[in-house]
Amino acid sequence: METITTKLIIHSPVFGHNGHIPFQYTCEGENYNPPIEVEDMPPGTKTLAVIMEDPDAPKGTFDHWIVWNLPPNEAIFERSNQGMNGTNSFGNTGYGGPCPPSGTHRYYFRIFALDTELTLPAGAGKQDLKDAMDGHILAKGEIMGRYKKRNLAKNSGATG
Repeated sequence: METITTKLIIHSPVFGHNGHIPFQYTCEGENYNPPIEVEDMPPGTKTLAVIMEDPDAPKGTFDHWIVWNLPPNEAIFERSNQGMNGTNSFGNTGYGGPCPPSGTHRYYFRIFALDTELTLPAGAGKQDLKDAMDGHILAKGEIMGRYKKRNLAKNSGATG
């Protein structure tokens, strides 16, 4: 992907950068996406894309949420059903919340402002999204949250 120098300002009303992701947005809670707000979108932004990933997963980076064609003129609401969802590392489409097998993991929400609507089919993977975004990224930004499981017995088969 090309080098982008324009930065989006990303924040969430429910956790700060490097802060703790609240329980309800995880596999131990209700497992729905947190709200995310995006500022400083450049002129010409047509859609947004989000890649949420855990680089601390035991078997390498674990993809939790891949979504594109989000409207740029509104926040990404919790329980969002906007845009087109790709397949995450759980093997599902849509959001899959933090669910680390042990310890505290970092979860990066990377947001991309795009100059076009993407024509990817629902269920596409992260690399498909990255390939489709190539040459269309106007700006990007990220927020990172952390999570450590409260109850290691629940959902112990998850890896991210």
